Amino acid sequence: MKHSLSSLKGDTIKAIVLVCLAVGVVGMSYGSLAMAYGFPLWVPFLLSVSVLAGASEFMFIGIVASGGNPLAAAAAGLLVNARHVPFGVTVRELVGKRGLGLLGCHIMNDESVVFGLSQKTLEQRKAAYWLCGLGVAIIWPLGTMLGALVGKLLPEPETIGLDAVFPAILLALVVPAFKNRTTLIRACSGAALSLAAVPFAPVGLPVLLSLLGLASRKK
Repeated sequence: MKHSLSSLKGDTIKAIVLVCLAVGVVGMSYGSLAMAYGFPLWVPFLLSVSVLAGASEFMFIGIVASGGNPLAAAAAGLLVNARHVPFGVTVRELVGKRGLGLLGCHIMNDESVVFGLSQKTLEQRKAAYWLCGLGVAIIWPLGTMLGALVGKLLPEPETIGLDAVFPAILLALVVPAFKNRTTLIRACSGAALSLAAVPFAPVGLPVLLSLLGLASRKK
């Protein structure tokens, strides 16, 4: 691993470190929000270690805290992480084989995939993927635990706007994709369907119904 890391440029390593630190800050928000919603400490920590996918974890605690069924919350989280299927195909040469491959798949996330695929040589791609993946796998749970400890001292999330963290993060992630007209139409259609279902459907189901927006076509 040491030899592989030496193949990376200093700017790449610096960028990976900064991204991991940013992930830690988001993890603190996640841990704080979970505590403010009344979850026991083990819930956000266990999710941060086993799921290791921030968007789906935010969605899970948000839906459950709103009174939604945990199964619906888990299903919504799986849909958010559906992008990992094509990710896995793309980085199949970087995750390793056998037992190491299981760990390599576990640390697969947006950040590790981006850094892994952006390098020139296979050695550099593997080094960047593993450095970023392991960094996120360590920093995310640590940030979650720190945020959870701090969250015990915070008032209700609505008081300081902490409940807006998750929607803001998701919006920041999806806005660049709206440059594609078809994506924009489908996203707006799904959002409209979800909002229309809110008064009638159980909590958590409107999010799933938004998938029907994928049927929309650009005219």
